[in-house]
Formats: sequence, C-alpha cells, structure tokens
Amino acid sequence: IRATSVLAHIRKATQGAVQLSNCHPFQRQWLGRQWAFCHNGDLADFLPALDDDHQPVGSTDSERAFCWLLQRLQQHFDGRPAPGWRSLAPVLASLAAEVARHGSFNVVLTDGEAVYAHCSTRLHWLLRRHPFGPVRLVDADLTLDLARDNAPADRMVLVATEPLTHGEPWVAMQPGELFAFSQGEMVWRQQAARTRTWSAPTPAAPAAAG
Repeated sequence: IRATSVLAHIRKATQGAVQLSNCHPFQRQWLGRQWAFCHNGDLADFLPALDDDHQPVGSTDSERAFCWLLQRLQQHFDGRPAPGWRSLAPVLASLAAEVARHGSFNVVLTDGEAVYAHCSTRLHWLLRRHPFGPVRLVDADLTLDLARDNAPADRMVLVATEPLTHGEPWVAMQPGELFAFSQGEMVWRQQAARTRTWSAPTPAAPAAAG
C-alpha cells in the first residue's frame, strides 16, 4: 500500500456494539477532501446536537465526536476555500480541548494533506528519515529493513498509542497537546495547558531569474 497518509485502528469496544458501522477509521467528505478519524478513549457524556448533514452511522462516542468536529469546522470556515493546516491546526486544537473535557480523547485524523494528533492521556510519535536501518518490533520477534523499501529522500512520521519498535527515539506527547504533521515533518504543535504554539516557518518565495 502506497499513500501519503495511512490510518489503522484496533478497537476496544467501550461504547457501541461490535459491528462494522462502529469500526474505525470513520470517513467523511468535506470541501472535496476525504477525512478519516481514529479515537482511543471514552467520552462518557458527550451527546452534542448534530445537524442532518453530520449524523453518525453507528452508535459510538467516537463517531459522534468526529461528526461534531466536522460540523464545527464547517461552521467556522463557512463560505471559505478549503483551509490548509496553518488554518486548521489552531481551530482543531481548540475543538479537541473542548471534547476532551468529557473524557479521554486520544485522536488521529487526516484530510489527506496533513495528519493531526491530539493527546488526552497517551500517544507517541516518531520521525524517520535517511539513513534508514533495521528496526525490531516491540510485540513480535521480527526485524524490518527500512533501507530496502525507502529511498534517501523519503521521510515519514508515525503516531501510535505505544512505541512500536525498539531502539528508535519515540517521543511521548503530553496531555492537551495537538500536533500537525505534513510531508513527513512535524509542522505545528500546541500545548493547551500553556497555550504555547509552534509552527514551521513559511518558506521564502523563490527569487526570480533574470
């Protein structure tokens, strides 16, 4: 499978029956982009009002939260072109903090152009770039040779509840943080508790050739 963004999820069914409509990742279209969403946690009393365009198919707190996020994004960006991560990230940070007041809200979501991760209790992230080498999985006696399948110019970011490999510099996210990742780089970060933000600098415009 070759893609710029890949989401995978193993569900522990705290809310909703064990059935296909309750399986992550959930997907929706908004402004011509396909959004996908995974949630690890439990929102005990999150029952927001949802309009007809943002109704869940299943019965999970996770899908309700996803529908609510997209509804609020649509309201916020109403009448504007599809926003990029510089506009989306701070809005998502505020919305995720609002949902997290109802319980545990560890989330990874993407519109195919950037990946956003919000930590409520436990998430880790890892940057991989050249030179690639062998890595050993945590939960299996298996070593993967990353150099075999990756070119020198490739780079990637992994986000997982727990570190997936031994010997790599996985970074623990802090509760309340939201990260944005794009093109294999961390481009935006906010710690909600300290209201501090960091974003990648805007590239300089190329000089015109004379």
